Amino acid sequence: MKKLANIFFVSSIILFGCQQMNGQGSKTKTTQVQVDKWKNKLSPNEYDIMVNKGTEPPFKNAYWDNHQKGIYVSAATGEVLFSSDDKFDSGTGWPSFVKPVNAGKIAVVTDDSYGMERTEVVEKSTGLHLGHVFDDGPADRGGKRYCMNSGALKFIKQ
Repeated sequence: MKKLANIFFVSSIILFGCQQMNGQGSKTKTTQVQVDKWKNKLSPNEYDIMVNKGTEPPFKNAYWDNHQKGIYVSAATGEVLFSSDDKFDSGTGWPSFVKPVNAGKIAVVTDDSYGMERTEVVEKSTGLHLGHVFDDGPADRGGKRYCMNSGALKFIKQ
């Protein structure tokens, strides 16, 4: 009887653990309804970058060399994410910023794709991919480099 109780106990832990993992996974899993919504709202390039976590080529994107004053908003939601006041030339070929306008509008998550560990930046309200953040930005401005994809942003000139 004791052996049967132990088997039940271990089985319950495994089952509960799997249910917990599945519950957590469902928060980040993209549903078909979400996919259809973004396919209808975003251009193919925006969709590839934001939903499929793609990356545009360096030096061949809309904002890497943009020096106009203004704000950068999410291509998906229109939320203000970055300002030209915080943009700098990182030499990487992507638009780079020292900080977001409002840290509450983004979230950072671990990205272990391509055999390396990086810190991915996503739009907090949607979980859509924006780019990555690195610790090699200007030291006198906080040391961060928010390396964003132009295709995840829209620029509004001021």
